[in-house]
Amino acid sequence: MSSPILKRELRSVLQTRRALAIVIVLSLSFSMIVMLRWPTDGQVEISGARSQQMFQAFAYTLLAAVLLVIPAFPATAIVLEKRRGTLALLLNSPLRAWTIYLGKFTGAVLFAVLVLMTSLPSAAACYAMGGLELTNQLGLLYLVLLACVVQYTTIALLVSSYVQSNDAAVRWTYAAVLAVGVLSVAPYLFLQGKTNLLSSLSVPIPMGASTVTNFLEWVDQCLHSGSWYLRAASPVPIVMALAGHGGVGDMGIQESESTETWFFILTGVSTFMLAVLTISRLNFRIFDRNRSKGQITEERGLGARILRRIVFLVDPQRRKARIPFFLNPVMVKEFRTRKFGRAHWLLRLIAGCAILSLLFALAATGGVADWEPETIGGFMVLLQIVLFVLVVPSLTAGLISTERETGGWELLRMTPVSTFKIVLGKLSSVLWTVMLILMATLPGYLVMIYIKPAMWGQVQLVLVCLGLTAIYTVCVGSAVGALFRKTTSATMACYIVLIVIFLGPLLIWLGLDNPFSHTVVETALSINPTGAALSIMGAPGFAAFELTRTAWIVSSVVSVVSLLLLSCQVWRITRPV
Repeated sequence: MSSPILKRELRSVLQTRRALAIVIVLSLSFSMIVMLRWPTDGQVEISGARSQQMFQAFAYTLLAAVLLVIPAFPATAIVLEKRRGTLALLLNSPLRAWTIYLGKFTGAVLFAVLVLMTSLPSAAACYAMGGLELTNQLGLLYLVLLACVVQYTTIALLVSSYVQSNDAAVRWTYAAVLAVGVLSVAPYLFLQGKTNLLSSLSVPIPMGASTVTNFLEWVDQCLHSGSWYLRAASPVPIVMALAGHGGVGDMGIQESESTETWFFILTGVSTFMLAVLTISRLNFRIFDRNRSKGQITEERGLGARILRRIVFLVDPQRRKARIPFFLNPVMVKEFRTRKFGRAHWLLRLIAGCAILSLLFALAATGGVADWEPETIGGFMVLLQIVLFVLVVPSLTAGLISTERETGGWELLRMTPVSTFKIVLGKLSSVLWTVMLILMATLPGYLVMIYIKPAMWGQVQLVLVCLGLTAIYTVCVGSAVGALFRKTTSATMACYIVLIVIFLGPLLIWLGLDNPFSHTVVETALSINPTGAALSIMGAPGFAAFELTRTAWIVSSVVSVVSLLLLSCQVWRITRPV
């Protein structure tokens, strides 16, 4: 505890308004959970049903806090030192690399523990109502979340050692944490209950080819084992089992083997390996950035130019053409200065989305999974929503805040371009990117329509919902990001707001009939178009809801209000000081 690095890290975190706001908001959230479910007549049910209902909401809120809040603080711990020039001073000091790392790691973990401690009064209230086990439920929940805190902190510090800017550190940290904590469950959910995955594809195997058959069986076993271990690395199955929702998503298949033991093993091993890798990078080689001088395509020989025309659909080394008079120059500027705005990166992203969409369609039509096309369609909708939530905050958060932080906003105001055209160009650059991602997932729907033409009407309505989702996320993300002056805070706020908006209704849906009524769940699912798209597609658990009209109205109203908020903020920062 006498480490100077630890003292400075704790002091720098605890003195920020962001940390104070997080502690206050989480404390109020946990208190509201207890107040909403606390018995008003002074009597407690013997069965403990109300206590279980309170514990469900409490457990999911605590898990969401760990996923959304904790990684943001250590994400900038190293890159901020590098940008300020103080990392070189630390490396020149008598402190060893592991001492520097341990100080930053311990400071981030202690702040996370402080956040977890704000939930202890609510946990005590859940236990006081009866029906909960202190060790097997409350104790295990906190142990799992503490392991997540340690692992996510090491992930954030490793990312921070590689990136060169604060906003990039936050973006990549959230992407890595969501991939490890949430998306790792997807492969098992897709492959469960299928013992002969490759044989179901009806691949012709010659007679007597026992070697090929054995190889396919071995690949099947590897796929299923790998998906199970990926699932075991996530805290979501354990928290859902503790909350009484362990069977959700199992498609009627009873899971006999628990993932608790392997979760702690995989978390411990990955944490140690990531920590060792980060410590090995804490030397003067961390400042080295070898960059190729590069060569313009037009300066190469004829053979090299012809080869690059064949290999590259969009050549990143070609000289850019002049901006046509009919294009918004701010939109072009955003595309050319943003990494994912460049054409070759957009094509890579679109190609990946198209491949995933076709794989889902193949599963629905080729019998890879024993599910109906509606179920696969629901997975495709969720895939697109996840892409929106992961990509849009990183694009919209810095539209205004980055310009303000770097001084570019004053330069833009000095140009002949009007403020309206500046904002329109920035919004158009993001909206075009999101629409291209949406269009990349259409091939899967086309294959499903070809196999089952009756789904054409459903797919049309789903595409309308997804288009509204794209506009919805861009408007909300832009409005939230414009409220902050620093890109790091704007990125963190955008991720938290959008994930809460899209994940919160799904958590309420998990509590259908226990404790939330059908009306409450339907109202919650109407906050964004996701529930409407799933109900139109007929996904399991969503077909009973009528959400289309209400969700479209709410999405339109929220988008308009967000644009008005963005306009007011832009008008405020544009006024002369």
